[in-house]
Amino acid sequence: MRQLLWDHGWYRHATHQPSPNFGPRPAGASIDLLVVHSISLPPGQYGGPEVLQLFANTLDWDAHPYFQQIRGLEVSSHFLIRRDGSLWQFVSCDDRAWHAGASCWRERSNCNDDSIGVELEGLEGETFEPAQYQALAELGEAIRLQYPLAHVAGHEHIAPGRKLDPGPGFDWARLQQLTHWPRAWFPPEVAV
Repeated sequence: MRQLLWDHGWYRHATHQPSPNFGPRPAGASIDLLVVHSISLPPGQYGGPEVLQLFANTLDWDAHPYFQQIRGLEVSSHFLIRRDGSLWQFVSCDDRAWHAGASCWRERSNCNDDSIGVELEGLEGETFEPAQYQALAELGEAIRLQYPLAHVAGHEHIAPGRKLDPGPGFDWARLQQLTHWPRAWFPPEVAV
């Protein structure tokens, strides 16, 4: 089953658009954390090519005033789930995507080293679509079958005070119900 779902860290049910913003994982890294993010570019606008362009380092920094605040940023998550549930992958899960930044979770710093990052198209604090939860649950289960997943957290949990996503609009209980993952996998401060 795993061979049918994955090819060298690339999930077969995602549209692939390789990003240059990644590197090797440290030797012995245990890929056991799923980090949930939210993103929209410009903020609050959905469906455009800007997030894909950001992750590919091809965003036109002059196309919108907001882009001046992030000019030169080189980032990428492993995955993006659009509002309609469509799934994009930018970095092999075997590699270290640049999504978490300065971070710490389960008494380990540098969460990029041993995590898989999933961006949900949305605005921190606002709600997400049913199709996104379904896609995230299905992707999460595929990740669990391939990697030693044992933790899930938001960007806000691994970088408190620095990041706020996915925010209070994200329904952690819904994700837990869809995945049937143990309660202990989730941040203690979220009610699931």
